[in-house]
Amino acid sequence: MNFWRFGLVLALALAGVGAVFGVVGTPAHAQEVGEEDAWIQIESYPSEATARARAAAYAAEFPDVAVFKGRSWHAIVLGPYSPEAAAGRLAELRRSGQVPRDAFVTDGTGFAVRLEYLGSAEAGAEATAEEGAAEAVTEEATTTADDVGTQAAVDQTAVDQTAADQTAAEPTETVEAPTPVEPDETLSEARASEAELSRDERKALQEALKWYGFYQSGIDGAFGPGTRASMTAWQEANGFEPTGVLTTVQRATLVTNHAADLAEFGFETITEAEAGIEITLPLSLVQFDHYEPPFVHFAEKDGSGLRILLISEPGGPEALAGLYDILRTLGVVPESGERSLGESQFTINATSSKVQSLAFAETRDGMVKGYLVVWNPADAARMERILPVLKSSFRPVGGKALDTGLVPMKEAALSGMLAGLELRKPARVASGVFVDEGGHVATALANVAGCAKVTIGAETAAEIAAEDAASGLALLAPKAALAPRAVARLATATPRNGSEISIAGFSYGERLPAAVLTFGTFDAAEGLMGEPGQARLLAPVMAGDMGGPVIDRAGVVIGVLIPTPADSARQLPEGMALAADAAALSALAQGAGLAVTGGPAESGAALTPDALNAAALGMTVQVSCWAA
Repeated sequence: MNFWRFGLVLALALAGVGAVFGVVGTPAHAQEVGEEDAWIQIESYPSEATARARAAAYAAEFPDVAVFKGRSWHAIVLGPYSPEAAAGRLAELRRSGQVPRDAFVTDGTGFAVRLEYLGSAEAGAEATAEEGAAEAVTEEATTTADDVGTQAAVDQTAVDQTAADQTAAEPTETVEAPTPVEPDETLSEARASEAELSRDERKALQEALKWYGFYQSGIDGAFGPGTRASMTAWQEANGFEPTGVLTTVQRATLVTNHAADLAEFGFETITEAEAGIEITLPLSLVQFDHYEPPFVHFAEKDGSGLRILLISEPGGPEALAGLYDILRTLGVVPESGERSLGESQFTINATSSKVQSLAFAETRDGMVKGYLVVWNPADAARMERILPVLKSSFRPVGGKALDTGLVPMKEAALSGMLAGLELRKPARVASGVFVDEGGHVATALANVAGCAKVTIGAETAAEIAAEDAASGLALLAPKAALAPRAVARLATATPRNGSEISIAGFSYGERLPAAVLTFGTFDAAEGLMGEPGQARLLAPVMAGDMGGPVIDRAGVVIGVLIPTPADSARQLPEGMALAADAAALSALAQGAGLAVTGGPAESGAALTPDALNAAALGMTVQVSCWAA
């Protein structure tokens, strides 16, 4: 238990607390703890005054608050209820965040005497009328308020409450330095009560410790060094003396909280036979929806906002890497966050203001298996309790994986196999050409105009290092190191009219993973209106080709493709295209301080088709414009 909790009402005026105090041991609320009674214990404190004051804060919200004295601590409880009703009530209060997460159901073991019964002001008044003791209640309440002392005047927020009026020597309790709770049993008594536990009860303790992340070994009911270390860690985390042996109350706290969590989230271990995966899922929040290889979809339930996808497909490291690339393009996997890709597994922990997700997958025995969890960042506290369960319970089983058929993973994704998972797509995709070994890229200025973000390829962020409206060119600088396979050699001579040329570009945008070559002829070394620095081409180009290199038969870059001007009054001949020439590109790059490579004064020998294709595709890169 925590020794200090900021409850629902932090600024309760303690001067008015007496109005809701009941008479100690009144007939309506007897002191004795019934054998069939159960309470929800929400806080406990060594100081009686602190416990009374904190209970008063809760009483403003709940009509059934009581304070019980134990051996050396004072418990704040709700109840009594039947055991079944107490478990249900605790789950409800936890879901709404009205009680601390470590609140638990207790049968009252260790309660010596009830000090106070409290309730809302209205409930307190009703109880007073029923007992016919209004004056006595008032008198007792006044006395109780005096016991609390001058705390209301000292601290109206109930953050620094003291029992100075009781002993004049008891130190003030604060959040920063809580006083440790004395155990309900001595160490020898705890060992004696532990020795009476059945094997199933011991296993239940290990399961609860594992649930909260303190225990990682097998559930065998044997309390060896690992179990003792986990008990010590749990005691330290919850403010108890770290003995490594749980007392009766501590065991009840741990096991009951675990049971309440299971009831709240509906955790159930499932074996997904088709996918070959075993995992514990919160079935109160998600439900099976459909298969869509390589995913098993569990959709949100009752508006929970939680989605879980199990991942299963045949394959090794190559399939794992392909899956990693695909997941990073999904709209539910934000760009910010930690990412790690190894030879045999990957992890993506992505977050934004609107969505958060965790992806994990590993490859073993020729299969890739994992999971993707998607949730609302506002549910962070809830996910702190769910994610450890998913992580610790996930394991591949059997020798089966979902069969994706003969369609490669990337093509499967582009064909809609990621149903219900919208891909994060750029506003437009065009082409560019590497101009130096540092990864700087020349492209058409129109490709990057008005973009919220520009990337070289699908992921490498870039900024506009230089631009020239006259030539229609822009120069991009990558924000991360790039190693181009090839760099443009810029022509220093003008091609002959009618000579063969080729244009490398992403004609079909992101639908194809590599650039394609479009063949045509060099028409003239001037623009449509005779402008210098431009060239006219005859080639069937497409929008995705814009910004791609125009190459002669020797693989030398003679220009960069730019859009033709829009003119509603004129219709250009079919197949007419424009390029900013190599001289304009060279001037832009050198003006930005880059060293560019020049081609021969006269075009050299023609390359073979394979060599030309390799040279063109090596220097051509995708340029993506993102709206946000």
